Amino acid sequence: MLVTMASAAKRAGRANEDFTGAVPAAAVLLDGAGIPGAEAVCRHGVAWYATRLGGVLLGLLAGVPDRGLPELLATAIERVTDDHRDTCDVADPISPSATVAMLRLFGGFAEYLVLGDTVVVLGGAGDTPLVVADPREVIISRSYLPALEAAVQGGDEYRRVLADLRAHRNRPGGFWLAKDDPRAADEAITGRRPISGLAGAALLSNGAGRVVDRFGLLDWPGVMAVLASSGPAEIIERVRQAEARHAVAADDATITYCTGLGPA
Repeated sequence: MLVTMASAAKRAGRANEDFTGAVPAAAVLLDGAGIPGAEAVCRHGVAWYATRLGGVLLGLLAGVPDRGLPELLATAIERVTDDHRDTCDVADPISPSATVAMLRLFGGFAEYLVLGDTVVVLGGAGDTPLVVADPREVIISRSYLPALEAAVQGGDEYRRVLADLRAHRNRPGGFWLAKDDPRAADEAITGRRPISGLAGAALLSNGAGRVVDRFGLLDWPGVMAVLASSGPAEIIERVRQAEARHAVAADDATITYCTGLGPA
C-alpha cells in the first residue's frame, strides 16, 4: 500500500489537533475534538489525545491484524484513558476526545471504520466511490443551529445551548466519538469491500471534507480524481482558498490517500 498524506493546522502558531499515520497494511486518521475549558480538566490537551490514540491504534493494527476494527479501537480508547486517568478528569464531558477513521487491508478486503465526522472514501476505477460517513452529529446539531446563531457567542444562553447539544454525546440516540468509554467503538460504522477493483482510498478529517459538504467545490468522484492527479495538498489548498473567500473560520484539515491496495 502506498500512502500520501497532507495536514494543515487551522492557523499558524496553533497546534494541529488532527493526527494521521500508516503501517504497511493500514491507516488511521483522527480529528481531535476540543471544547473551551478542557484545559481545566485535562492537562494534556486535545492534540495529545488524538496523537496518543492514533499511535496506539497503529501499534495494534500492526501487531494484531486478526482482531476486528471496533475491538482494536475499544482497546486503544481504554489504554489512552488509563494513561491519564490518574492526572485528569477523563469522565468530564469536556475532556479531550476525537473522531476516528480507520482503513485496513486484510484477507483480500479493505475494511473500514468511521466514528464521528471523519470520512472514508473507497474508489474503484471508473466507478462511483463508496463514501462512508457518520451523519449523527450533523443531524443532531442541525436543530441547535438557530439558537446558537441567535445567541451571543460566549454568553450564558450560548453556553446553555452548547451544553444541551453536548448532552447527546456518547448517549443512545445521540452521536458517538472516542473519549473515555471504550464502548463507543461498538457504535462505529464499519464494513468492507473486496480489494480487487479498488483504485484507491482516502481518509479525510471534517476540515478537509469541507471541499464537498460545505463549499461544493468538488463531488466525491472529483475528490478522488484530484487526489490521484495532484495529491492531498491540492485539496487542502482549495479548502483554504474557499475559507478565505467566504470568510469562514479555518479548521484543521488532513487527508490520507492510499493506492496500491491490491497484490503487487
